[in-house]
Amino acid sequence: MSKKNYAGIPDKYARIDEAKVVLIPVPYDGTSTWQKGADRGPDAFLNASENMELFDIETRSEVYRQGIYLAPPVTEDSSPEKMVEAVYKTTKNYIKQDKFVTLFGGEHSISIGSIKAFNESFEDLTVVQLDAHADLRPEYEGSSCNHACALHEASKTTNLIQIGIRSMDVSENDHMDENQVYFAHDLYEDWQDDAIGQMTPNVFITIDLDAFDPSIMPSTGTPEPGGLFWYETLEFLKMMFKKKNVVGFDIVELCPDKNEKSSDFLAAKLYYKMLSYKFKYQNFNEEDEDE
Repeated sequence: MSKKNYAGIPDKYARIDEAKVVLIPVPYDGTSTWQKGADRGPDAFLNASENMELFDIETRSEVYRQGIYLAPPVTEDSSPEKMVEAVYKTTKNYIKQDKFVTLFGGEHSISIGSIKAFNESFEDLTVVQLDAHADLRPEYEGSSCNHACALHEASKTTNLIQIGIRSMDVSENDHMDENQVYFAHDLYEDWQDDAIGQMTPNVFITIDLDAFDPSIMPSTGTPEPGGLFWYETLEFLKMMFKKKNVVGFDIVELCPDKNEKSSDFLAAKLYYKMLSYKFKYQNFNEEDEDE
């Protein structure tokens, strides 16, 4: 990955000493089991971000003015376990610097490290997972740090709420609290309110892009029919940012296709939207922005 500023923003908004936000790229694809390419996701996301308009119409804001530092990528790939440890240490380091820490993968196994860092840093943490797959296996292909195990530890150590699930192995039933799972086929009118009612005050969001329906997000490693759509997802995210203290988030599993760029752009817009909601609704003073 070449060094650049996130979204091509001016240097004064991209310095670590001034930025309120840290973005950690993790170009890792060591355990995927079908389509490879998630390691190219961060570069595709960053390239798409450079082509976005940076004024968000909905929030009437330019959130990049809060400062977004693009951290050096986590490139440890000698084993899944060492990658997870590297993600954990890097994430924890920036949390300790009082930054709003975000990550972009890479496959979903990177979230094992990020969730561990946030869970140690914030009391009574809820993890909200938007995903097509349950990812609750304790081990897969000889490792507990496989992408199929991404939320297993979180299911034991945090308040885990799963949204959009529509694919799982029978063994994952043993690790799933179905009272806190919102299956894609069974979403009902007030599901967003009910899910938010189950959350503790501090929330970490992990979004596997295959949570979206493949008609709007085809470029993932394991696309599943019947997923979430753009505006219903944004409405749910906005509600979380309004009602809970979202302490950080990661986005994973962009598997870019050189002939299909809309997925890259969806990922870029999603990330920027989430930052826009964070700084609009969570007690940040717009006077802090550099006009």
